[in-house]
Amino acid sequence: MSPKKEHWEKVFATKQETEVSWYQQMPETSINFFIENSIPKEAKIIDIGGGDSYLIDNLLEMGYQNLFLLDISANAIERIKNRLGAKAENVTFIVSDIVDFQPETTFDVWHDRASFHFLTNENEITIYKELVSNAIASKGFLFLGTFSENGPLKCSGLEITQYSEAKFDAIFGSDFEKIKCFEENHQTPFDTNQNFIFCSFKKK
Repeated sequence: MSPKKEHWEKVFATKQETEVSWYQQMPETSINFFIENSIPKEAKIIDIGGGDSYLIDNLLEMGYQNLFLLDISANAIERIKNRLGAKAENVTFIVSDIVDFQPETTFDVWHDRASFHFLTNENEITIYKELVSNAIASKGFLFLGTFSENGPLKCSGLEITQYSEAKFDAIFGSDFEKIKCFEENHQTPFDTNQNFIFCSFKKK
């Protein structure tokens, strides 16, 4: 088991969902993206590094039926399956490190809140860029959320890469058209604030 996988398996085996900084009962920023862009209910949607986030629960309630969730941690996947109960049958779960992921289909929406920023070397970032460029269907959407340049330097004890609008443009601008970028504070369960940048793109 890689040190990265070992780290995340331990996090999801030892911490309750409210004991992690990314906990959100209602991920409004992500939900608003689906509403604002009128994402059709039959769209093929993948949530990258979704862990046990509540996005999938909310998308199911909104009537989305073609959902995929990828996470490096099998423990995280088990947690969300247990929470969803019978509704978990409506989701395709994938246990994989994102840099090893080889999708067998293309997606209409690629959603990634706070997973991409854990890639800290050029090689991994290039792999990710090529992956989204190939895995997102023509006219499909890319939604990314990471710590901003005003945000923390670490998450869950791991180094992260901070991003700005210009940095996102430099990586994804060749294959995607930017819709919008904005910064937003996320309040953690520990009453601290983390500054995020969110950017949405459409495949050219």
